[in-house]
Amino acid sequence: MEPALDVEELEKTYGAVRAVRGLTFQVAPGEVLGLVGPNGAGKTSTLRCLAGILPPSVGRVRVAGHDLAVAPVEAKRQLAFLPDEPRFFEYLTVWEHLNFTARLYGVEDWEERGRALLEEMELTGREKSLPGELSRGMKQKLSIACGFLHQPRLILLDEPLTGLDPLGIRRMKASLRRRSEEGTALVLSSHLLPLVEELCHRLLVIAGGRAVALGSLPEISEQMAGGAGDSASLEELFVRITSAASEEAAARGNEPA
Repeated sequence: MEPALDVEELEKTYGAVRAVRGLTFQVAPGEVLGLVGPNGAGKTSTLRCLAGILPPSVGRVRVAGHDLAVAPVEAKRQLAFLPDEPRFFEYLTVWEHLNFTARLYGVEDWEERGRALLEEMELTGREKSLPGELSRGMKQKLSIACGFLHQPRLILLDEPLTGLDPLGIRRMKASLRRRSEEGTALVLSSHLLPLVEELCHRLLVIAGGRAVALGSLPEISEQMAGGAGDSASLEELFVRITSAASEEAAARGNEPA
């Protein structure tokens, strides 16, 4: 089965700074991959490269078989990127944002789907509201509704639960699970490690722009324990892995040129 996302040797540099270093991984249809790492690890740069917002300095990204550099329009039609700080047109209403998104992606007969998404996101009755009239959580829900509208094969999420109350978080997790079960691939970046542990099938842990662990939680736990059968939570593994990566980076920095 063709992967929904195929990344080969992805690198991103900003001048002399290498924010992303040689990432290679795939995400299958229906799989939820957790992208975790400390602040400054390169998570946002990675997501922006995967979404086609930033061009990779090196490497290749394919979305549903479409090379993002060679066929960017076809690739971007198959994905949705949901940032942690959604941006809106201040003079378009909630319903007009859905209409604009539908026209942008060529979604026909979108109204029924749009109404269903508003109900799912608890925005029914807010169709005529402008972004400035929405709470932080409602803006997040509108962003997600717009991202779901064209039924992408890949969804990239950067801190998707920001601003949501506990009930909204529960419903959002159910929405993400449902799309995964329907065959949509998801890449979820979050500092909420219990959320990542609950939803994700595999984890990609990065530090200093490098992949330091890739696999399911039991697989990574087994690797860290050296086959000793150690069972650790994601939080414990996160601390171990990123601490080890930081020590390695410091050691490299102290090596003579």
